[in-house]
Amino acid sequence: MAELVTIARPYAEAVFRLAQEKGRLAAWSEQLQLLADYAANADMAACLANPGLTAAQKADLVKSLLGGAVDGELAGFIQILAGNDRLAVLPEIAAFFETLKAAAEGVKDAVIHSAFPLDDAQRDSLLPTLEAHFKARLRPAVQLDPELIGGIKVVVGDQVLDTSVRASLDAMAATLRT
Repeated sequence: MAELVTIARPYAEAVFRLAQEKGRLAAWSEQLQLLADYAANADMAACLANPGLTAAQKADLVKSLLGGAVDGELAGFIQILAGNDRLAVLPEIAAFFETLKAAAEGVKDAVIHSAFPLDDAQRDSLLPTLEAHFKARLRPAVQLDPELIGGIKVVVGDQVLDTSVRASLDAMAATLRT
């Protein structure tokens, strides 16, 4: 896995710089995610790994999946990937591009662990408080964790905010032991 990220990084960085210069981060993000979804498909992966197809044929196949939505820059990018036999790393390129995009936009991923399911309204009402606490725009993802008993635990990078009942009980137990 680390090898694929190492291979994908220079392509993602180059496309990110291009997209940033052209003011097209959102468009490139969408196109790369679509390409990554296609490349992750088992049948498509088999086609891309087929030694009987030339690089040009593989590039044409990938471009045809996008229909008429292929501009010159995207077509050139696909050609470069096909020529270097790197179309299979499109999922890693897209993932690394998203990481760069989030960093440039000042957005951090937040994993909200909750003892009970949170609906969208509950998640959205928590977001301003969490963004103020972590001093960043957050992209939340909710994970169910019944071991928390109640409350939430939020992980943003290497920072943790734990307001769960489990954390409170653990703190009380530690106090009682001392």
